[in-house]
Amino acid sequence: MHTLHVELGERSYPIYIGRDLLRDPRLIASHIPGSQVVLVSNDTVAPLYLDRLREAVGERRLLTEVILPDGERYKSLQQLEYIFDRILADRHSRSTTLVALGGGVIGDITGFAAACYQRGVEFLQVPTTLLAQVDSSVGGKTAVNHTLGKNMIGAFHQPRAVFIDINTLHSLPAREFAAGLAEVVKYGLICDAPFYQWLQDNMARLLAREEAALAEAVERSCANKARVVADDEREAGMRAILNLGHTFGHAIETAQGYGEWLHGEAIAAGMVLALQLSAQRGWIAGEEVAALEELLSGMGLPVAPPEGMHADQFIDLMSRDKKVLDGRLRLVLLQEIGQACIVDDAGEDELRALLERV
Repeated sequence: MHTLHVELGERSYPIYIGRDLLRDPRLIASHIPGSQVVLVSNDTVAPLYLDRLREAVGERRLLTEVILPDGERYKSLQQLEYIFDRILADRHSRSTTLVALGGGVIGDITGFAAACYQRGVEFLQVPTTLLAQVDSSVGGKTAVNHTLGKNMIGAFHQPRAVFIDINTLHSLPAREFAAGLAEVVKYGLICDAPFYQWLQDNMARLLAREEAALAEAVERSCANKARVVADDEREAGMRAILNLGHTFGHAIETAQGYGEWLHGEAIAAGMVLALQLSAQRGWIAGEEVAALEELLSGMGLPVAPPEGMHADQFIDLMSRDKKVLDGRLRLVLLQEIGQACIVDDAGEDELRALLERV
């Protein structure tokens, strides 16, 4: 087992990465301060791992299990209210701990419930998808979706600890696994050029789900994110580089309907658009865009927006994105591989030229 730390002063917390962590009752139980626990999962993950987590949590005076439907469209205010209904009915106090067992949807909605319940209670992340392990479980961003925009209703609320059991990745469908790899690639592009080269050299091992390669990719991704979050917890500045491709990708998700495109699929196409815009500005070479497209295509990910989306639709949805500040759209572009920057000077004409071309 390897342990990383997100350094945030009194809100610092560990990230544990290893095999069979869900079979270690002492590790998880040691991070639950009280006698009340709420386990939140979905109807796909719960049959696989809930029994193990229940044993790892140990005997508690009050244990509530909340099982949600599986899917991005259920990351909603309605499901959030259902969580509150259950924990209020069972009379959980401010000393309760919520535990998120699942992918990014479960982690986000459980974290938001923890941020809101009685003005904030503890929660743990137990991510079971690659995307959640390398991205959404780390950093304290919690949210639900709205019909007009993804993750528009949420809060910053850091977990008490993150438990990444590499073994859970073997149960992931191929499509979900590939979607998670998109976020892994993102870290190489924005801040770790040697890691990007490592991914190009080792993608076959990752796609074969070799445990050593998976552990390396997860640990390096989490280390990169932990470093960025420690420098800018609430995205006042450079933490925004973690959003490479996300403004374009969120527009795709909203336009298609949540869950039609997986988050990582939309981010893959969004990253290509971001690099194309970077190349359009003369910052990176066209060959570097082509290399990313080849890498993502080899993983089974889309490299272009869905058919039927048009420039006006993109621009309208991007203008509603939460990264719009004082009426100016902020985008993450690349000055070179491994060096991202944040720009707020992309005008409608420049975006339209890109979107109409692709």
